[in-house]
Order: sequence, then C-alpha cells, then structure tokens
Amino acid sequence: MKIYLIRHGIAELKAIDKPDADRMLAKRGIVKIQKIAQKLSRLDIKFDVIITSPYRRAQETAIILKQAALSEQIIEHSALKPEGNILEWINSIQEQNYPIDTNICLVGHQPNLTDWTELLVWGKIQNRLSLKKAGIIGIELLNSSNPIGTCELFLLTSPKWMIN
Repeated sequence: MKIYLIRHGIAELKAIDKPDADRMLAKRGIVKIQKIAQKLSRLDIKFDVIITSPYRRAQETAIILKQAALSEQIIEHSALKPEGNILEWINSIQEQNYPIDTNICLVGHQPNLTDWTELLVWGKIQNRLSLKKAGIIGIELLNSSNPIGTCELFLLTSPKWMIN
C-alpha cells in the first residue's frame, strides 16, 4: 500500500477573530495545489481515496486534488487534525482492510505529517524531516498490521520540485 502525505496549500494568515479550523487556502495556495495536482496527473499518480483533515484548508486542498481527477473519493478523518493521533488513523486503515495495491492520499498539517512519517519509517520521531506547504511524502506501508517502524520512504519533495 502506498501512502502519499500531502500538506495543505498556503492558507490565510491566522486571525484572532477566526478559528484556525476555518482558515481557507490563499489564492496563491490554490494555484500551487492546482499545479501540484496537474503534475501528479501527468505522472499518472491516482489515489483510491483521499483522506483529509476536517480543517477547511485541508478540505480545499483535497477538493482540488479530486477536481484534477486524482481520486473519486474524499473522506474526512479527525486523526488528521493538527493534534490528531496516528494510532487512530492506523486503526481506521486496519478496519478498512484495503488491498495491498491501494494508493491513499492523506491531506493534513505539520508537524503531524513528518512526525507520522518518522514513526512509520524509523519507529520514533526524530524531528529530521521537513515538509513545506503543498509538499509531498510517499511511504510504502509494507505491514498494515504493525506499520510503526516498518514502512519505506520513497518520496519526499517540496512543491518547488513538483511544479518546475
């Protein structure tokens, strides 16, 4: 199973009068995610499902990916919130019993996406990875029954590399 972890695009600045969960993608964030989606399409990368944080900027990112025909299905999952729990997500993956050749896209936030990657690949958080907004990490889930420390990293790229 391949998991593509995509950080949401550039969002509006934080504001005192607006909850963080309601921040939308900025115009330049929309444009960048659209370019990333086009590149993924040209690379013939498709997702069986996009699983997104319930935060608006992540949902908007997922919708752009779907509009680019990268997937037909978007599911919202609370584990992908900024304070989300990887074990909750792992349990949901195990419950779904996806086939081995499934491609899943997770749209979420920092530092969760890099923390989760480090846990899945190395078994512990090392604070070594960095993921820019609209960046992508690809990992192969080799053992869905016990994924911590058993996955392989196959992609870590900034949006700059994807759209140039």
